[in-house]
Amino acid sequence: MSIYLFTTPRLGFRTWQSFDLEDFSLINADPEVMRFFQKPYSKEDTQAMMERMQRMFEDRGYCYFAVDHLETKELIGTIGLGWKTFTSDFTPCVDIGWRIGKKWWNQGLSSEGAKACLDFAKQKEIPEVVSMASIGNLASIEVMKKIGMSFWKNFDHPDLKDFPEISACALYRIQL
Repeated sequence: MSIYLFTTPRLGFRTWQSFDLEDFSLINADPEVMRFFQKPYSKEDTQAMMERMQRMFEDRGYCYFAVDHLETKELIGTIGLGWKTFTSDFTPCVDIGWRIGKKWWNQGLSSEGAKACLDFAKQKEIPEVVSMASIGNLASIEVMKKIGMSFWKNFDHPDLKDFPEISACALYRIQL
């Protein structure tokens, strides 16, 4: 029996396991990977995120999944769906997002994985998915375009008001 909920030619998507903590902590501690977040994550922050994702999966049937490279069996990071409830005129909503280690950048893995997550969302009968990124995060915005999302608007993320360098965000969406 496969440990994967679904796969692509190169990626396997699964729920989080305790053995992911070390590798995911290294990704989350990298200042370049975390450039458009409030700060790099500590091991404790990473553990808390993994636990939140497990609860989200149990409650909703989706989360930002642990993603392995099928050929090497290495954890590349996370790609998946999240439930966003911060105060905004477009929440609550289902968000698609990704965070992968630098070793895996510029190989089309985020786009490949995000397309698979949109297919998963369609199977879950989620009618619309959004994605958001700081307006300076051109790589993530490019992924949004590659997976067929359309620009909706710019907004100031309320959870980032104390981080003016990243608080202005672009919002994209797609109807499924």
